[in-house]
Amino acid sequence: MTDKLQVKVERLAHCKELPRYATPGSAGMDLTFASDEPITVEPGKRAKLATGIKLEIPFGYEAQIRPRSGLAAKAGISLTNCVGTIDSDYRGEVMVLIINHGEEPYTFSPGERIAQMVIVPVPVIELVQVDQVADTERGEGGFGSTGKTALAASGA
Repeated sequence: MTDKLQVKVERLAHCKELPRYATPGSAGMDLTFASDEPITVEPGKRAKLATGIKLEIPFGYEAQIRPRSGLAAKAGISLTNCVGTIDSDYRGEVMVLIINHGEEPYTFSPGERIAQMVIVPVPVIELVQVDQVADTERGEGGFGSTGKTALAASGA
């Protein structure tokens, strides 16, 4: 794949490192904590962490901010909104909304990798109002209903 989507990035004065891929096969670019001072987040508490960057995302795309699996596994750190969305028309600083689900306080150090960013296409959708949507085999079954269907089909 040779064509690359270009996303303009503005590096703010407090930025520690521009987003980058950790390995050639990484789906997301690492975002780092842009601060001169560490911040400690107590268990069950939330914080908004600066990244020190602004983005110019092309129309038809969004930046998804995702948790880092290493922080989740080691310390119970996740994002308060699970996956954050940065719209193509937003021009403010990229912030990461984290929560400490762990049992111990966690201290973020300046320059530490805090989240991942994945740029993905977003189709523009036209909703068409109808009197009734088409039925399916699943129908209105939700919240675990597909597991029951699979078990019934297998004879279990």
